[in-house]
Amino acid sequence: MTAPKALDTPYDQPRIFGSAYRTATIGILLVITLIAFEGMSVGVVMPVISQQLDALDLYGLSFSAFLIASLFANVVSGLWSDRRGYTIPFLVGVVLFVVGMGLAGAASTKVLFLAARAVQGLGAGCTIVAVYVMIARVYPADVRPKVFAGLSAAWVVPAMVGPAVAGFVADTLGWRWVFFGIIPLVVPALVMLVPALNKPAHEPDASQASGDAGSADLPDSSGSSGSSGAGGGSVEGARSRPLAMTVAATASAGGAGVLLYGVDKLHVSPVPSAVAVLVGLVCLGYGLAKLLPPGALRFSRGLPTTIMMRGLFSAAFFGVNSFIPLALQQVKSFGPTAAGIALTTGALGWSTGSYLQSRRSVEPHRRIRTGAACVMTGVLLGLLSVLPGVTGWVAVPAWIVAGFGMGIGMTTVSVTALKQSPVNEQGANSAALSVTDMLGSALAVGLGGALINVIGHSPGMIARGFVVICCLMSAISLGATLLASRTRSD
Repeated sequence: MTAPKALDTPYDQPRIFGSAYRTATIGILLVITLIAFEGMSVGVVMPVISQQLDALDLYGLSFSAFLIASLFANVVSGLWSDRRGYTIPFLVGVVLFVVGMGLAGAASTKVLFLAARAVQGLGAGCTIVAVYVMIARVYPADVRPKVFAGLSAAWVVPAMVGPAVAGFVADTLGWRWVFFGIIPLVVPALVMLVPALNKPAHEPDASQASGDAGSADLPDSSGSSGSSGAGGGSVEGARSRPLAMTVAATASAGGAGVLLYGVDKLHVSPVPSAVAVLVGLVCLGYGLAKLLPPGALRFSRGLPTTIMMRGLFSAAFFGVNSFIPLALQQVKSFGPTAAGIALTTGALGWSTGSYLQSRRSVEPHRRIRTGAACVMTGVLLGLLSVLPGVTGWVAVPAWIVAGFGMGIGMTTVSVTALKQSPVNEQGANSAALSVTDMLGSALAVGLGGALINVIGHSPGMIARGFVVICCLMSAISLGATLLASRTRSD
């Protein structure tokens, strides 16, 4: 008798919850869930924090600081992970995230809270990118899609329950425990990931590597994009050089921060603030020209416009989403729990839209247009929730419609961008999607906060400011609707 040949041996595909990968999978999912929970929950407690810390003037910047810091960390962590491995970026990210949570929970002034939000953003940005690289290095290629599907659930579940849970915690224990309560849960996640941090890497070929970097975007129905491709492809030019990318990320993040500071202070000191706005725009333009594909800032047809659409969607949706709890609590006297329920409905619509878009054969640019139109409709309906004589619960159906549009549009944009990308540029273009995503949200929320500061902080003035914000964000979504046809390559 002869020994059976290797080809005759049945292949038993590893399972992500099998003995070989169980602890790593649970640890990864727990880390992402905690980051997602924090991101989805902070909006509900921000109105309470603003009252107790007298920080209503920094309401928008508290969100923008997190996003801008995450943008910088995404790019740097991706480059770091590619060249030195994912272990150190992951550990640094987790430590920064935990420190930021502790600082936020203990903050006694609004300046300390704002700094804590920036530290959280640095930690979250480093950690998420390192996790995507960890998946590419630790799991075999045929198992990775299942891990990414798990990551999708790790974002969606907190989006559905996080706001309501955070509201309940704030009502019962106080807003500080929304931050403190997450810290102990990080320890078991780290313990579970110790083997993965020391595990030898699988060595994928070039096509697998770039495909994995791109696929990090696909399952992410929450809208937060992994940028594992920050250095994952072999894209030529400035986007392949670590120093150039680091300088560009610094210019983009710093420029966005200076720009928002200038916009926020224009009504107080017009001349210095106008200079700050100009400097911020110059720095931002320089950085984005390096981080994004050529022609993106001009909305050139095809891939450049597709990537920019991600930013337009994020700006229109999150530019309103961040202020819904403030409007409902200050104008309609909702409690944090009730306001959290209103935000949760957006996640339900988002999940539904994401699921349905994958089952339709409609051309991508038409799906993108439909998604943008739904976001615009939801934003305009949400405007009604602060009007006298109208119940604040109008925000619930409004945000289901807006979330539905995000589910259709954002997922289609991600898939379309990867299809339009050459194989050796999928990683870099996934990172570009992440850049526009975060910048769109950061700039829109920062602008909204500045408008609230200019108009006033009384309930009636907050209602007026919310109406203005909704009108501006509906104009952005209208622009996305009109530009959708330019996502076609032909």
